[in-house]
Amino acid sequence: MVSDELGDFLRARRAALDPRTAGLPDDGRQRRVPGLRREELAQLAHVSVDYIVRLEQGRTRSVSRPVLDALADALRLAPDERDYLFTVADVVHPPRTAARPGVAAHLRQLLDTMHDVPAIVLHRGMDVLAWNRGAVALLTDFGKLPPAERNLIRLTFLDPGFRALYADWPRAARECVAALRMEAGRNPHDRALSDLVGELSVHDADFRAWWAGHQVRGPRQLTKTYHHPVVGSLTLDVQQFTVDTHPDQLLVAYTAEPDSPAHEALRFLLQWSAPEQHAPVVPSERAPE
Repeated sequence: MVSDELGDFLRARRAALDPRTAGLPDDGRQRRVPGLRREELAQLAHVSVDYIVRLEQGRTRSVSRPVLDALADALRLAPDERDYLFTVADVVHPPRTAARPGVAAHLRQLLDTMHDVPAIVLHRGMDVLAWNRGAVALLTDFGKLPPAERNLIRLTFLDPGFRALYADWPRAARECVAALRMEAGRNPHDRALSDLVGELSVHDADFRAWWAGHQVRGPRQLTKTYHHPVVGSLTLDVQQFTVDTHPDQLLVAYTAEPDSPAHEALRFLLQWSAPEQHAPVVPSERAPE
């Protein structure tokens, strides 16, 4: 049977699409539910209504690429959403190991040499595998956490101190949910991902609501504003790089625009947190009058 995830995703995206956006005229009928009706999606995708019903109920095993393309076009899916549709429509998923992967020595060495850039290595589902001193100063001391709790999404929802770092927590949290949904679609048999989704669903109502929305996104450059207890507000670019030798890992670096207040604040923070503090330079906005 096709994964329930496919049917859930199709229903969620169908409900989220305004018929006018899809180019459908107003037929005058009152809508009991928002979004497209099944017959309207069938019309736009040039398939039968019964086929849409069977897809949404997980009763169809064979979903061809042309049909998936037609559904993606009809639902106006963004590139990440289109990738996700093709991922969850694949009924054959290889088993994935639950073991935490290691981080290559050369990658750890790279982290240690990034003195001016906070950086971490993430595994799928945002497990934090490695970090440098700058990441400890900016985010949290991951080394003081049990390995099972070194996860950015878990910290974002369940750790009050980590949660308070975000100037716009709802936006950051929703981005986390969308990234986790993408990973869960790619790795439906990953026990660690399933356990994380279960834990967050039990403990956080916002997570439950956003998870049900089926928003998805892949890795991309982000800009986030933090309220840091030491340096105050700073806006950083969050750069994400794939690791060629380990496709399930990402190198994530936090950088500031040169000569910006955030750049000075980040420099101050890194100097302040250095093992040997040599009277760090005070950012201009904190300079005494």
